[in-house]
Amino acid sequence: MTCHAAALFYGKIDWRIIIGNFGNGARLEMATKRIRISLFFAALPVSILILTALAACSTEPAPAPDTPTPLLTETTAPSGPELSNSALLGKEVFDANCAICHGADVMGTGTGPPLIDRIYEPGHHSDVSIRSAVRNGVPQHHWWFGNMPPVAGVSDAAVENLICYIRELQLTNGIFEEGAYSFSC
Repeated sequence: MTCHAAALFYGKIDWRIIIGNFGNGARLEMATKRIRISLFFAALPVSILILTALAACSTEPAPAPDTPTPLLTETTAPSGPELSNSALLGKEVFDANCAICHGADVMGTGTGPPLIDRIYEPGHHSDVSIRSAVRNGVPQHHWWFGNMPPVAGVSDAAVENLICYIRELQLTNGIFEEGAYSFSC
């Protein structure tokens, strides 16, 4: 068995053996090209499989940033006697400070998410979260609308009324069940 055949037989290429066997750089370059071509054809079926798998993926484009995100729940915002006095005061706070982004009907706009959504249920976003969002703003984390800035000039009592408004709308629209969350409005 020659040195070259022994190297191939053991599955390793020792360039010193090949150089010694061929004796000059031209043959070494030719051997290197053969190895590169072999590797290319070995990788070709894998590449074809990957491209086929990618082509089978959904070709539906992601929603554009100015396209509203579909809601997780269908809702209609209640008004009037269905709301407590605190919630009615909270609606005034909402209309003056929040509706521009979250929508007059609390169903969101192109610049802010709907608050009548399972993401904002009390078990996931507590009243403390709402207070903090109003006072400090909140970085984007569930939606693509961007960061929410803090809301200036809203008193603590107004924030509590705002929370009552949001929670009563959520309760009315089935975001959580009566008794699952206790709030005093």
